[in-house]
Amino acid sequence: MYTITGITGQVGSALGLQLLAAGLPVRAVVRDAAKGGAWTARGAEVALADINDDAALTQAFNGAEAVFVLLPPTFDPSDGFPEARRSIAALREALTAARPGRVVALSTIGAQSARPNLLNQLGIMEQELGKLDLPVAFLRAAWFIENSQWDVASARASGDIASFLQPLDRPVPMVACADISTVAHELLRQTWSGLRVVELEGPEHISPADIAASFARLLGTAVKTHAVPRDTWAELFVSQGMKNPAPRMRMLDGFNEGWIAFEGTPRKGVVKLDEAIAGLLAR
Repeated sequence: MYTITGITGQVGSALGLQLLAAGLPVRAVVRDAAKGGAWTARGAEVALADINDDAALTQAFNGAEAVFVLLPPTFDPSDGFPEARRSIAALREALTAARPGRVVALSTIGAQSARPNLLNQLGIMEQELGKLDLPVAFLRAAWFIENSQWDVASARASGDIASFLQPLDRPVPMVACADISTVAHELLRQTWSGLRVVELEGPEHISPADIAASFARLLGTAVKTHAVPRDTWAELFVSQGMKNPAPRMRMLDGFNEGWIAFEGTPRKGVVKLDEAIAGLLAR
């Protein structure tokens, strides 16, 4: 049995479909029974569990050959990341109790950085789950190309997209969710002992200008991008409802200044920018 958390998201859903297509048994972990219906129809077993409920997670993980762990993102965390720490503690308790054959946890580029930023949540996850007496692999993925979903409407409507990544011509490591799910699928079916770290990026680094050019090619119209001035971020994020924008701002600084980076030499995916953007436009 392959137990998948986060199966309603982009990476988790693709991973679940890949495992089912390979004829493997899948247990879909969902919070809402209504969201589990589609997975039941596809032939998966469904387990109801909140990410903070260690007892329900233990039941979901029991008997699993492998578990895929995806920590729900908290973009507006409280100081000290108590929300993430609560979820990580529940995951660690459940994995300790259930003792699956192995664990693959989706992490991030820069998880090893001690500099304060939003991605510290996944660094904490690596520290805590890395203590498990189980085979554990952390899949550190680059910036998701699919973050550009937020740009689809403005690219279509005005031909102008805003960028917090800057300078606009500076390429950064990015990767498509399809590449992430493919490598996660591979890892779940492997065997190993101890702790592994696998870092993953796409076939080429991508700049905001590259993303605008991809939209332009695929839409057949002019699309440009503009940098959102750094001194406006705090006020903008607060106006959008954030209470603690500093971790998000520091994460963006880390990409822009280059200190959010891979620790080693990452694997290369195969999905190119235009293919990933075409997928967003088709939604």
